[in-house]
Amino acid sequence: MGAEMSFEEKSAWIMGVVAVGSYGVYLTIVLGLAGTMPLVDVPYVAPLLWTVGASIALSIALHILMGIVSPKEGGKKDQRDREIYRFGEYIGQSFLVIGGVAVLLMAMVETDHFWIANVIYLAFFLSAILGSVAKIVAYRRGFQPW
Repeated sequence: MGAEMSFEEKSAWIMGVVAVGSYGVYLTIVLGLAGTMPLVDVPYVAPLLWTVGASIALSIALHILMGIVSPKEGGKKDQRDREIYRFGEYIGQSFLVIGGVAVLLMAMVETDHFWIANVIYLAFFLSAILGSVAKIVAYRRGFQPW
């Protein structure tokens, strides 16, 4: 375990931490506003767009910084890295599918836009977290492709 983290494992950490941070900020803003009005009346669109945009920008900036700090590691992927990446993405994508089905059903019963938007955002958040955790666990505990 004394080995240094690979570029891909660092990337998984970045994605997970940024996802937790941005979703946490979003929830703090929306739930803070909910103290003054009903939850479905909270102006959620701007906080959602700002936190998603900030999350993307921060992730890009941290990946660029990681590439500058350790340029030799950037772009180096072996077969194990590719398999772990694919495994993590498959695991994470499951929440996008679940969220998509949930949102489709919510739209069919004409649920308020607030709830539809928040279920989509939650699905993306859970996808990022689950995918990142699966990759990190695979790097730390070993990975056995089936």
